[in-house]
Amino acid sequence: MKTSLKRREYHSYTWKKRELVAVTVQAVGIVLLLAYFFYRSILAVIPLSVVGIAFFWWTGKKKAKRCREELTFQFRECILSVSAALKAGYAVENAFLESRSDMRLLFGEDSLIYKELELIRRGMIINITLEEQLEDLAVRSGCEEISQFAAIFSIAKKSGGSIPEIIGASAELIGQRADAAWEMQTLLSGRKLEQNIMKLMPFGILIFIGSSYQGYFDSLYHNLQGIAVMTVCLMIYLAAYVLVEKIMEDITAQMS
Repeated sequence: MKTSLKRREYHSYTWKKRELVAVTVQAVGIVLLLAYFFYRSILAVIPLSVVGIAFFWWTGKKKAKRCREELTFQFRECILSVSAALKAGYAVENAFLESRSDMRLLFGEDSLIYKELELIRRGMIINITLEEQLEDLAVRSGCEEISQFAAIFSIAKKSGGSIPEIIGASAELIGQRADAAWEMQTLLSGRKLEQNIMKLMPFGILIFIGSSYQGYFDSLYHNLQGIAVMTVCLMIYLAAYVLVEKIMEDITAQMS
């Protein structure tokens, strides 16, 4: 078993080496693309590096959000497995440990939930209670569903409530929200494709006009007036890009 003992923070994304190289190449490519289309100058790469850094940060933010969504979905499956184990007569702690086998089969040993369950198992060995570890996972993940479950579970343990019923109800609630999120992503997939096409449309138009009419845009480059005009155009493009992303995030938040 090579599962790391390190407790992962889900508020920020932990880059793998291959991913880090890939996103760096993408950021550099975007900077070079903007430098060419808007300024036709390699010197423009220096101020435009801010855009590359922003893209790197934004990509990390999206990946962190995707990890939280993935963890929530896997946690739902874990709770269903725990609920089934409780019905079979397992104690709640043993039910969580037993669910590791199901999670390994469903998602593999490299999955987020399996690693978290392995941390729970090792925590129990050194006498860290299950409710403490669930509360820790809730804080580290920032997932609303996990936070709610951890709070309800802790109260039930202290008050002597029916753990199987609570876990079953929580699994059903998390499942409903996960299904709703999946349907939402399906509905928005077409809009996201249109959004990506619109992002690339200005560059396609520039390439078409530039190849059809040689020298058509020459007056916009390598002079102060042209640089000013293209800078305004760049600001408008970037503002539109950010606005579209913000609108999509707001729509997603309202539908979730």
